[in-house]
Amino acid sequence: MTDERYLRLLSEKFPNSQSVVTELINLRAILSLPKGTEHFVSDLHGESMAFIHMIKNASGVVRKKVDEVYGETLTEEEKRALCALIYYPDERLEKENRTHDWYVRRLSQVVEIARAVTIKYSRSKVYKLLPDDYAYIIKELLHESNLEQHDRQTYYNAIIEAIIETGCADKLLIAISYLIHSLTIDTLHIVGDIFDRGSGAAKILDVLSTVRDYDIQWGNHDIEWMGAMAGNMALLATVLRVSIRYANIETLEEGYGINLLPLANFAMETYGDDPCRIWQTKDFENNPRLTRSAQLMAKMHKAISIIQFKLEGQTVLRHPEWHMDHRAALGQIAMHDGQLSYHGQALLDQNLPTIDPANPYALSQEEQDLMDQLWRSFRKSEKMQKHLQMLYEHGSLYLVRNGFLLYHAAIPLNEDGSFTETEVCGQRVSGKALMDRTDEVIRMAYYGEGKEKENALDYMLYLWEGEFSPLYNKDKMTTFERYFLPKSEAWDEHKGAYFTLADKEEICDRILNEFGLDPSTGRIINGHVPVRTIKGETPIRANGKRFVIDGGFSKPYQEKTGIAGYTLIYNSHGIQLVEHESFESREQAVLSGSDIHNRTLLQDCSDHRIRIKDTDKGKQLLDQITWLEQLLEAYRSGKMQERR
Repeated sequence: MTDERYLRLLSEKFPNSQSVVTELINLRAILSLPKGTEHFVSDLHGESMAFIHMIKNASGVVRKKVDEVYGETLTEEEKRALCALIYYPDERLEKENRTHDWYVRRLSQVVEIARAVTIKYSRSKVYKLLPDDYAYIIKELLHESNLEQHDRQTYYNAIIEAIIETGCADKLLIAISYLIHSLTIDTLHIVGDIFDRGSGAAKILDVLSTVRDYDIQWGNHDIEWMGAMAGNMALLATVLRVSIRYANIETLEEGYGINLLPLANFAMETYGDDPCRIWQTKDFENNPRLTRSAQLMAKMHKAISIIQFKLEGQTVLRHPEWHMDHRAALGQIAMHDGQLSYHGQALLDQNLPTIDPANPYALSQEEQDLMDQLWRSFRKSEKMQKHLQMLYEHGSLYLVRNGFLLYHAAIPLNEDGSFTETEVCGQRVSGKALMDRTDEVIRMAYYGEGKEKENALDYMLYLWEGEFSPLYNKDKMTTFERYFLPKSEAWDEHKGAYFTLADKEEICDRILNEFGLDPSTGRIINGHVPVRTIKGETPIRANGKRFVIDGGFSKPYQEKTGIAGYTLIYNSHGIQLVEHESFESREQAVLSGSDIHNRTLLQDCSDHRIRIKDTDKGKQLLDQITWLEQLLEAYRSGKMQERR
């Protein structure tokens, strides 16, 4: 687009010199403001309660503001009660003895905290977040007037009294608390894996839909679910298998309304007399009481696993370019010494009535009917389709933002540290080009058409378990072996070279260069691999060039990590890496003001206050200023005519 055409389009919004001047003043003022606070988290794995609390307490930022504002003037108990009110205003209000004096004190305190968190934002930005019904009142409470000190205090007190007398105090406390939530996290980055073992992935996405500014870098478990939601039948079966294996069907049934009754009926008809001992859920192992429910879950687990192995084999054999014939496992089962065996080892489960040795990957008619029913249930779930759209609209394989390079797992590397070249749907690519092409293919799986879409949808399975997938990057996924063979070397999965080499500073410099970042200031943020702090591991790698922020949000991983997650915080003062302890419960947070205890591992302060002009957003605003200056010159020189 030529300069003149763009200026004419710009003039539709700014029709005269005065409107341009007003906007220039506004933008130049915004550039001088401190940058907003960015929060980086990863590997939530469906742990919705801890995630929601992290959003409400801003990874400890709200408590810090309370300490800064009130210091020693409030007791520890009073601070906890104030924080609990800000975190969960609706529930906490019901527990309080709300006298007139209580309202006066709490309204003043919550307003003071709101002032502390809004100070770095322009008034226009704050005003856009205010609820229409109470916008005027909150504005008056937040910003001092031009009256003398005594008159101002009298005016302020009169507002507080009027709020209480008119019965609006509860609604104002709730509205201001939500404003604090919105502004303590300016931008939220989720570096992969919203889905997996926890039961609250749908709740996490529901909460994200209310967040003002967020982005997602897809993780391997996100791709697993996205592929299933989009129609990859092998991944649909995988999602069901993993959910049942970990006794986590709440996301499917309650979160998305998926009807699992057809699977239960099929499993009972097919494996009614089969004890399915090796198919007991993880929940059963932790609580070994053989109930009818546990037996049914085990049969469902076996039924969907066999279907998954069939569909997986079909997909792998359609794509010899993936070099994944070893994952077409059912065709490698043989009869040896009167027993079914795999590479010479007897299978732990010999009862496989639905597998035809002559055509091991073919679904029976009953299995095909079942998968058709399940796919219809996925496709008709409005919430599932809404969440899939969110994952695409706010998601990407990687993100470059303010000197950070964000991706969930890996950039595939050779042993010498060079970028691995591999084929992605017909193109040989490596490094940044591999990430760009993979992102493009993931979008084709949803937005594409015809054969292109079919191939892209198939490729989602490769991304889930392929050797050179940037979301997996292991030599194989030994799911089949872990079910059917005793624990041995057959279970081993070997990570790609990235996972050791990326701890070296020179390798991180190479990756940062590849993505156009300055290695002297740029940093990489990953998740995917839990940091085992109990074994002395640290999230800070490569002399501070790379942060691995998978700290175990999900409770099943906390035995490995010894903690309950990390948040990396980047604000106008610099970088903080915060380590979280386990979250008790929402009920305890409401009742007693219990909080997630946070420990700051790293505080890398900038030698100057970082302002919006120093950020990527600032560069965009500077571009806008340049165009506005050209438009102003066109108006003043008469090249373009001004309008009222």
